[in-house]
Amino acid sequence: MQLQIYNTLTREKELFVPRIPGKVSMYLCGPTVYNRIHLGNARTFVLGDTIRRILVYLGYDVTYVQNFTDVDDKIIDRAAELGISVDELVEQEIKNYFTDAEALNIRAADKHPRVTAHIGDIVAFIEDLIAGDFAYVSDGDVFYSVESFPAYGQLSGQKLEDLALGSRVEVGEAKRHPADFVLWKAAKPGEPNWPSPWGAGRPGWHIECSAMVRSELGGHIDIHAGGSDLQFPHHENELAQSEALCPGEPLARYWVHGAFLIVNDEKMSKSQGNFFILRDILRHHDGSVVRFFLQSAHYRKPLAFDATSLDSANAALHRLKNTYAALEHVLAARDTPPASGEVLDLAKYEERFKETLADDFNAAGAWGVLFELAREANTAITRGGMGNTAEVLDTLHKLADVLGVELRVEKSIAAEVEELIARREEARRARDFWTADKIRQDLLQLGIVLEDTPQGVRWKLKW
Repeated sequence: MQLQIYNTLTREKELFVPRIPGKVSMYLCGPTVYNRIHLGNARTFVLGDTIRRILVYLGYDVTYVQNFTDVDDKIIDRAAELGISVDELVEQEIKNYFTDAEALNIRAADKHPRVTAHIGDIVAFIEDLIAGDFAYVSDGDVFYSVESFPAYGQLSGQKLEDLALGSRVEVGEAKRHPADFVLWKAAKPGEPNWPSPWGAGRPGWHIECSAMVRSELGGHIDIHAGGSDLQFPHHENELAQSEALCPGEPLARYWVHGAFLIVNDEKMSKSQGNFFILRDILRHHDGSVVRFFLQSAHYRKPLAFDATSLDSANAALHRLKNTYAALEHVLAARDTPPASGEVLDLAKYEERFKETLADDFNAAGAWGVLFELAREANTAITRGGMGNTAEVLDTLHKLADVLGVELRVEKSIAAEVEELIARREEARRARDFWTADKIRQDLLQLGIVLEDTPQGVRWKLKW
């Protein structure tokens, strides 16, 4: 079993060979912190976290970096709109990001660099580009010269002649070529700025990631990931900047791009106005359900979202959680392990799970393997039990954790349910059927369904 990754750069699925055997360096473009993230953003961040978890599961030592863009036109405009400072907005939205990420069980990256903490690195990078004749100064701005890099367009498939035809900027209006992009913006009144050899200003968007990759990961990495909307111009420009300084050595060996979330046949985005703020969704749906939904299609395929999407995901995930709860009930109900019983071939399932994930991080397919295991476990319970119930539980928990979803019901909730079930049993023994029925109805209101079985009362989540 060997990991294969679809590389956007070559447009082929390739055998994964890290730069250093056993180790993986990975960079994901993080949020521009001017507002709460929406569900489409969340798909990208869940993707990054899922890839990292899969790599660790497959035995790699992973260094994962996800940045924060904390100076940008959108941030400046939003802070002015709210009547607060840029620093206040940035701190507020970074805190909000971590709150939202925690709800989706997205683990913090090993490093979360901020652009403003790397201004010196950015200035030094631009100086190197100017020295190599890859960039030029124009009235306090600094531009990258796309014509200086013959391979420009290789990641996105764009051609310079097409970009020139589609541009409204004429040569001589600050730029030498219409597709040249800004590395350093001259300061404007009232905006954050820093000193530089070309005058006060702030960095352009694309140079930030090149500088942070070089500073945090050494400039050459194994995997560079992000949403497909970043393929051009952001990642194309990032590649051109970085590889101009180190010809013959790629910025990233593998480029991974996640597809859009689709609403009414259009990609979800703030510019389209068809976005759903994650915080609002989390008021009505558990984070595990949202994460499960975001993994329900292969990351390179668009994922359609509508009013029923999360309800359907909730129903599917609850089926899996109910199997887990049933297994826990069976395990807790017996005093000693059964002398005989059906033994599930867990090694077979884990091997299939691993092979599926090794095929270009196919989380959706891996969930399919877990559902098959759950179905076999349910069948075995119905037939009279299993000889390896505890091992099945451990396997379900371990494999779901690779995908970042907890199958166990929160202990405080489980304890409350068990207490109510015990009170119901006492009422039934006392022939107080009114109280027993009321407890059943109270549990139903909480989304808990009771089943009276030969092994005792079993409960499951309603879906």
